[in-house]
Amino acid sequence: MKINEAYVVYFSPTHTSQRVAKAIAREVEVSEVIPVDLTLEKPDETVLPASSLAVFAVPVYGGHVPPLAVERLKSLRGTSTPAVVVVVYGNRAYENALVELDKLVTSQGFKVIAGATFVGEHSYSTEAHPVAAGRPDAADLQYAADFGEKIGEKIEKAATSEELYGVDVRRIRRPKQPFLPLFRFLRKVIKLRKSGIPLPQAPSVEDENLCKHCGSCVRRCPTGAITAGDELHTDASKCIKCCACVKCCPHRARVYNTPFGVLLSECFKKQKLPQSIL
Repeated sequence: MKINEAYVVYFSPTHTSQRVAKAIAREVEVSEVIPVDLTLEKPDETVLPASSLAVFAVPVYGGHVPPLAVERLKSLRGTSTPAVVVVVYGNRAYENALVELDKLVTSQGFKVIAGATFVGEHSYSTEAHPVAAGRPDAADLQYAADFGEKIGEKIEKAATSEELYGVDVRRIRRPKQPFLPLFRFLRKVIKLRKSGIPLPQAPSVEDENLCKHCGSCVRRCPTGAITAGDELHTDASKCIKCCACVKCCPHRARVYNTPFGVLLSECFKKQKLPQSIL
């Protein structure tokens, strides 16, 4: 079976999902790789032909596909178009996110032929309290490249689209999770929520002298929660806590000091590995 082009569809405020998706698509061996970035805006209504491949990659927020990503993905429809579904999580757990993404793209007319889970640096990760810092790393991206090559081989071996069999992503191997760190995390989360301690609702600028009003945070915010000329403030009602503004600030003016970041750093030190199903 011949695939003419690969559409790389990603929602990726901090670029982790984007990097993984592109590493996969580069090795599929198609004549053209077409990026479809959902991060900042909803794309035009588009129908992807059956002669193409769609690689969907999204981050995991709280064990789910981000609602904003779901909304923007609905602009794309397939015609039994082969698809790969990928979720990128911050080394805690992806829970139902992969199944959710599979169901979404299937309902949009795509045929899921492969799936994968990758670890990316958590949005709450900081130098003081790292959570999967530097992921995806070189080994992750090599795994993604090898996965892409195997997808290409699977497509090439199928004489027709009917022979290109789908997969049940529920059968993917789950990453090993030591019980004690997970138990400590859940216990501390419950204690934190019962404490009544107010939690930050959005990233902020603690030292106004550090902010140079360069506009990087405005350009990178996927929801428009930061306004040009008013970079010192964030509209908490729009913020999805992706921390793109924190990661991109060249002056380190923006911070998101949530106690959940500390708990994640303490309880999930053991690095999980990517997994895939074909």
